[in-house]
Amino acid sequence: MVKLTYIGHSCVLISNNGSRVLIDPFISGNPNSKPPEKLKPTHILLTHAHGDHLGDTIELAKKHKCTVLAVFELANYLKSKGVDAIGAHFGGKIPFDFGWVKLWQALHSSTAPDGTSLGMAASFEISIGGKSIYHAGDTSLTSDMKLVGEDKTIDIAFLPIGGHFTMGIDDAVKACEFIKPRVTIPIHYNTFDLIKADPKEFKSKLEKSKSHSKACILDVGEELEIP
Repeated sequence: MVKLTYIGHSCVLISNNGSRVLIDPFISGNPNSKPPEKLKPTHILLTHAHGDHLGDTIELAKKHKCTVLAVFELANYLKSKGVDAIGAHFGGKIPFDFGWVKLWQALHSSTAPDGTSLGMAASFEISIGGKSIYHAGDTSLTSDMKLVGEDKTIDIAFLPIGGHFTMGIDDAVKACEFIKPRVTIPIHYNTFDLIKADPKEFKSKLEKSKSHSKACILDVGEELEIP
């Protein structure tokens, strides 16, 4: 059984058979974050270097001795900080003990809090426990999302809806028409005033779209099991 925990903003924990894959761990600096009592990631996936995604990556990776997967430039930056990191790039399918992760492009920049420019942002297609999960990271709508949907049937898609820095509600609905996930979970909204959005509006518009995707709104700290 694959279990998802929405920790807040874009941070998600995917658990299956002892593997605990943590994505974009912006936790300690996020007043709306709600991590599990025993987080203990075995792997970290990092879409890009902005502070609200890099977050606690360095501290968590060192504490739990886990590997971080990121775009090549960002991985090298993390290595310089003493982190065990795997650098990859778009199109790469990286094997792990839980399955594999494929990197796709995200249309967004990637600059660390100290000002270091670290290449481009990524999104991830994750195969774990017989399920396929797509985490878009920070991105605008892109026609390349059609390729994600054609690559493999996506069970769960995590898509930003907050606008301003990423696509908003209408573009996220269009993205679902491209990707055609069974279930879509909105992320990256209401953490800051600039990205205020109504997930119920997203759900309503998605139900009227051609995507045939079902919206699932998770509260911060809420869990979802994928049978």
